[in-house]
Formats: sequence, C-alpha cells, structure tokens
Amino acid sequence: MENYSPRLFEVYKKDIQPLLKEKLGIDNIMQLPKLQKIVINMGMGDARDNKNSLSQAIDELSIITGQKPIITKAKNAISNFKVRIGDPVGIKVTLRGVKMYEFFDRFISISSPRIRDFRGFSSKGFDGRGNYNFGITEQIVFPEIDYDKVNSIRGMNITLVTSTDEDKYAHELLLSFGFPIKELKNK
Repeated sequence: MENYSPRLFEVYKKDIQPLLKEKLGIDNIMQLPKLQKIVINMGMGDARDNKNSLSQAIDELSIITGQKPIITKAKNAISNFKVRIGDPVGIKVTLRGVKMYEFFDRFISISSPRIRDFRGFSSKGFDGRGNYNFGITEQIVFPEIDYDKVNSIRGMNITLVTSTDEDKYAHELLLSFGFPIKELKNK
C-alpha cells in the first residue's frame, strides 16, 4: 500500500501534463498548474444548541473524506445571532496528497452527476488567484452517506487550491481533469 498512487494522479502525470504543456505554452514541467489541496467547509448554525447535529455532521464528513474534520469556532461575538467567542460554528477538512486525489476522482465521476438539476458549475467561482470555490446544497449526493440515517440536509463549500496564480491556467487544469465547469468568461 505504500507505493499506491491514485488513478487521477497517474492520469495527471501521463495525460494532463503533456496536454497542459502544449495548450498553455509552458516548457518547464515544474511551472505547470497542479492541484495542491482541497478544503471542505460545512457551516453549522445550530452547532452550539444541538450537539447531536454537530456530531452527526462530523461523522458524515469523516465518511465522505476519509479524514476527521476539525471544529471551527467563532472568532467574534455576534449578539444578533446569539454567537459568543469560541462557540462552534462549523467543521472543515483539508485534503492533500492521496486522499485529495481520491476525493476529487469520486466527486467528478460519481457525486457531481447525482446533483439535482445539474448543468455544470459556474465559472464565476475563481478568486483571481487560481483557486476555485463552489458550494453544494446537499451532502446526500455522496454515495457513502446512508440516506436513512440523515437527520438534516446540510450544504458544504469546497475550495480547490491550485499552484497557479492565473485563473485561466486553473480553469484549463480543472477542465483537463474532467471537472464539470462552464466556459470561463473573459474579464
């Protein structure tokens, strides 16, 4: 198992790198854009009042990602929302390496086609630094989640962090992976 390499990483090395070299006009293979990490956030407005909901969300995100999430806590007190400093407000996971490629492969091939009324992700999710942000509204699009054991539908925000600072390079990288994203509009 120590020499295991994810399928999507092998595809990146064999097929995507030469394609990107030609398409982007980059000679040095080290300058090619690559996926660095995937950050998955799940906001929990009722985490302070409902500990059972928080523990179930942690279990579900652990099953989806294969890694235990950390609890994010409020940095500021907001009296209108009854939030104090240190209250749990969500959970997050940062995936790198093998787990990142395994999650990305499962998301592209299995989970994204299961999203209701799905026509591709918007190209407006780029942040100007080569990273892509998008949200999904239901955790039940992942086949690992047992629908009968879900007590509430939760959404999540997913950030794909790439090694490039150019949105167009990151867009080409995601398209070459087969990520379902619409055409990039020129700014």
